[in-house]
Amino acid sequence: MVENMKRSSFEVLGMCCATEAALVERILKPLQGIKDVSVIVPTRTVTVVHDVLLISESQIADALNAARLEASLRLQGETDNEKKWPDLPTMASGLLLALSFLKYIYNPLGWLALGSVVIGFPKVLLRAIASIRALTLNINILVLLAVCGTAALQDFWEAGVIIFLFSIAQWLETRATHKAMVAMSSLTSMAPQKAVIAETGEHVDVNDVKINTILAVKAGDAIPLDGIVVEGKCEVDEKMLTGESLPVTKELDSVVWAGTINVNGYVSVKTNVLAKDTVVARMSKLVEEASSRKSRTQRFIDNFAKYYIPAVVLISASIAVVPAALEVPDIKPWLHLAIVVLLSACPCALILSTPVAIFCALTKAAISGLLLKGGDYIETLSGIKTVAFDKTGTITRGEFTVTDCSVVVDNISIETLLYWVSSIESKSSHPMAAALVEYGMSNSIQPIPENVESFQNFPGEGVFGTIDGKDIYIGNRRIGARAGREKVDCHMQFQSHEILPQNNIVDQLGLESSA
Repeated sequence: MVENMKRSSFEVLGMCCATEAALVERILKPLQGIKDVSVIVPTRTVTVVHDVLLISESQIADALNAARLEASLRLQGETDNEKKWPDLPTMASGLLLALSFLKYIYNPLGWLALGSVVIGFPKVLLRAIASIRALTLNINILVLLAVCGTAALQDFWEAGVIIFLFSIAQWLETRATHKAMVAMSSLTSMAPQKAVIAETGEHVDVNDVKINTILAVKAGDAIPLDGIVVEGKCEVDEKMLTGESLPVTKELDSVVWAGTINVNGYVSVKTNVLAKDTVVARMSKLVEEASSRKSRTQRFIDNFAKYYIPAVVLISASIAVVPAALEVPDIKPWLHLAIVVLLSACPCALILSTPVAIFCALTKAAISGLLLKGGDYIETLSGIKTVAFDKTGTITRGEFTVTDCSVVVDNISIETLLYWVSSIESKSSHPMAAALVEYGMSNSIQPIPENVESFQNFPGEGVFGTIDGKDIYIGNRRIGARAGREKVDCHMQFQSHEILPQNNIVDQLGLESSA
């Protein structure tokens, strides 16, 4: 039975606020084979756990589309579905409404507003009927009442304005939703979509790579899947996941993660997960799950809306009915006022504001490498006054600058030193290399990489090159053993761009040259 269960995600463009989330749940939960329904309003995503033998994905989409919710199956990683323009009925309704303004020039053109209502009304009517059948009072019913009221007063121009503005508002919300989904997709796009099989050199889709496959990762490439290094040695930039500024040395049996960058060296990686189970993929799922968990404020607003919407309808009805019962001479202004109350008190902005803000915060945090379990924790953070960090790398930008350079021998000038260093480091892809080259240029020293011969990179140690017959080693103290000498001829001090500048010595650079 368990193997028949499937988790499917649907994009529901017709869901404009949290009140329609209840409509979605009431449509799907009674269906046979549906085990769980999760609604994420900011991204208009509905995730359904269902038995594929009892109900298919197309049947679920058809059930939602029967209520005119514009549902479609969302494929993994798909975000290229932006509605750049409103749909045809909305544009036609807007065009006729605009032309109806010409009634002040030629009065019969005012009837074009009726055409605007006829074109745009069916969409609102069908969704309102679906809401009534599901016993859900939402914005569709409020708009339906307002349009029917203005049409009964034969004010077709106002009815057309209501329908057109409502349709445009839904389109704008869809555009905002797409931007939220793009932010979410940036999480999964951290990992490459192609991988190189080590044995054949073939480029394949990461979704087709099985567990225990050996992949080749060259210098400068992103690691496509989580795995273990089985051959080679390199340094990996992991700051997008861990916040660590310095690359981490990876050698035999080291664990590597998808999306991290191989700074130098060549490694073979044996995969231990599928593409859908990588750390990056799990981060994306965690953000979606966290977004579906309502914060205290969101739960309060949703509960408030349950009573607020009926109260608005009751107040609007009272404004129309009470003057009629009292036989007020001119009832029309009161009917207009009732319609104004009905529309101006629409709770969509109130209901939608909190989940959208929380979703954007969770996504932004995840992109920065910070995972939060839900909106409650974001609200808790708002009351924190002091934060303690366990290491300086947590609050750095992952960029380095040279703060000090000193020569400890008399026969090498600072200009010569910087020329050697910047020329050799210009051939390296290490994050510190860029800082060294930039420091040399700031002292009017231009690197000349073509003068460097026999360049070599030693992961976890440094680099080597020959200039004008001199063998030059640049790196940490471990490279001294490789050079066969313990003496160093210069020291350089680095600083990472941190919020707190004290204790900012990140690493030390030693240079040795021999004739």
